[in-house]
Amino acid sequence: MASSMKVPTMATLQAPASWAAVDFISDLHLRAQEPATFNAWAHYLKSTPADAVFMLGDVFEVWVGDDVIDDDGGLNRRFEALCADEMSAAGQRLALFFMHGNRDFLVGQTLMEHCHATLLADPTVLQFAGQNWLLSHGDALCLDDTEYLAFRQQVQQAPWQQAFLARPLAEREAIALAMRAQSQAHHKENAAYAEVDSPAAVQWLQAAGAKTLIHGHTHRPAVHALAHGLQRVVLSDWDAAAHPPRAEVLRLSATGLQRLALPV
Repeated sequence: MASSMKVPTMATLQAPASWAAVDFISDLHLRAQEPATFNAWAHYLKSTPADAVFMLGDVFEVWVGDDVIDDDGGLNRRFEALCADEMSAAGQRLALFFMHGNRDFLVGQTLMEHCHATLLADPTVLQFAGQNWLLSHGDALCLDDTEYLAFRQQVQQAPWQQAFLARPLAEREAIALAMRAQSQAHHKENAAYAEVDSPAAVQWLQAAGAKTLIHGHTHRPAVHALAHGLQRVVLSDWDAAAHPPRAEVLRLSATGLQRLALPV
């Protein structure tokens, strides 16, 4: 479809001169039922040599509010609290950034402060290695997915979020479970995720003064050449239990972009 969307306001993040390399990951869809992916992610956070890690959305399969990390610290800890612990440890040794996805848009400042992390606006322009790099989860650019975009507009409104977060935790989890089942049924019927609109991506890049858009959401890792010498680089989703397993990092340094398949 022809793109006619309004280009959003873009935040800017200037990387410190001391940064030599930064990592990008997205679409891990962490959940307790898939411990292999959690373990791969936890090991990665402990071992990456990068100066900063940018988590560009859908890190969690679902997030129903930051109060999910408020457990008693006992043996039967909540999965979300374990995730927060891993992020907190990482955030104390490197710069950690988090961008909302369509699954974890309710991540809030409480989690960020707990994890020594910074919440990024979508989109954000990263100034690093003498260039501008445009970062996004990517869902806002899937213009053909009109049903989802209507839902996205609704749930990003403060009144909707406040009303949802005011519900008891058990009720929120039940609603999220039902929404997840509905989403899975939708993807099963449609067989594929929506694709990013190329003209809209070009508009965003030109507004950002960037040549490269880095995003997730579509679960189809690739490099797409766009008009005017621009490109978009799609991050991989993670599934350590798949055959073959998927756990990939995109690393940016002064020498350019490099995809790294992690051992799982």
